[in-house]
Amino acid sequence: MKRTIEIAENAGACYGVERALRLTREAKGDVRPVHTLGPLIHNPRVVAELEGDGVSVANSLDEAQTGTLILRSHGTAPQIIAEAKERGFNVVDATCPYVSKVQQHAKELADAGYAVVIIGEPKHAEVEGIRAWGGKAVVAVADEPSKLPETLPAKVGVVIQTTQSEKRVNAVLSCVRELADEVLVKETVCNATQVRQRAAAELASRVDAMVVIGGHNSGNTHRLYEVCKPLCPATYHIESTDELDPVAFKAVEHVGITAGASTPASQIEEVKRYLENL
Repeated sequence: MKRTIEIAENAGACYGVERALRLTREAKGDVRPVHTLGPLIHNPRVVAELEGDGVSVANSLDEAQTGTLILRSHGTAPQIIAEAKERGFNVVDATCPYVSKVQQHAKELADAGYAVVIIGEPKHAEVEGIRAWGGKAVVAVADEPSKLPETLPAKVGVVIQTTQSEKRVNAVLSCVRELADEVLVKETVCNATQVRQRAAAELASRVDAMVVIGGHNSGNTHRLYEVCKPLCPATYHIESTDELDPVAFKAVEHVGITAGASTPASQIEEVKRYLENL
């Protein structure tokens, strides 16, 4: 049986991730120790490769101690950035520019007297950074209506995690508008996220099986899985081909592939070759 393997029109590493990787590769030439503050991107395989090249992951300034400190693509708290500079670190800001915009919007809303609601995954690295920029003005973080408090202040400003799905955003936003008198929304979902989700949905609607490639800790990859699964029940979220069951694909004629924004082209091609050779 000849199997057709089709890659979504838009899939894989986005501008923010490619920029972070470029800045990190450039920093590797530094004679000082090079660290990323937390995993640079949500792709364990890429992070392991960077560690093999001498770029270690430090989970705190104390752990890094000295040298070059690369701020992860998801961003971090302004207080930590200031402290790193005070300690003498050579700080390289690899925060995705789109994430930086969300951070600034959160600060501006707080400064303007709005209570801030973040539509996003609680505990996610990007969201925690945004929360820090919003400071005490942040009154809620929610990626579904049930996570909102029962009441909200009358004047609410909303920012959105860059990788959220349109469906989730609309559900939470509808509830926020019911709870507050005045709602100012900053549309901060990254266009690359929206384009990838739409392309994944289009492909999932017409294939027999769908493979979503990306870190299991990647929020945007989870969103792709959520978008594809209802359209194609045989949807699999994997980090590598080791997680694919060859038996599940024996009778599958048309397989679709998409990948999260932290997934390099080499990993997509690896999965494609594997499926072609089954």
